[in-house]
Amino acid sequence: MHVERMPDPLPRPEPAKTPTPKAPREIEAFEIEIGRHAGKTALGHDLAPTISEHLSQAPLRMDRKTFGKMRKGKMLPEARIDLHGMTLAQAHPALMRFILNSWAMERRLVLVITGKGKPRDEDGPIPVRRGVLKHQVPHWLHSSPLREAVLQVSEAHLKHGGTGAYYVYLRRPK
Repeated sequence: MHVERMPDPLPRPEPAKTPTPKAPREIEAFEIEIGRHAGKTALGHDLAPTISEHLSQAPLRMDRKTFGKMRKGKMLPEARIDLHGMTLAQAHPALMRFILNSWAMERRLVLVITGKGKPRDEDGPIPVRRGVLKHQVPHWLHSSPLREAVLQVSEAHLKHGGTGAYYVYLRRPK
């Protein structure tokens, strides 16, 4: 007897194939740059800007070319005053007298030497700035009666004292 075989209504699953090992794929090399996407950080813990920063941000009131020469130390000061070793009470009248006399004599560029200040003996939890005169002189120069005589104040070039001295460019007398 002959029996015809009927096809299975459900297909039979094929035997599982053993996976063929693939070649390891290459990992692209990339450079790691720490902090590449980091934003700008604060400039430090000091809340007030330094005198150098404050003077460099001041608006330019004099000729740009002359200012460049002055900052590079290519202009010679016509007079100078050295406030080293003076107290605030001694230095303020001496500076006022010097600036007003220089202005009356029609000098244009004078040098005010304050020194950088000596370090404090005690290091407490509150930071104390060095150089009382170094920080006070720019304030005096920008307040009355010296404000009328002073056109521009900037830190001196290294050969004239660097951060321990200031160039004071005076206005022409009226």
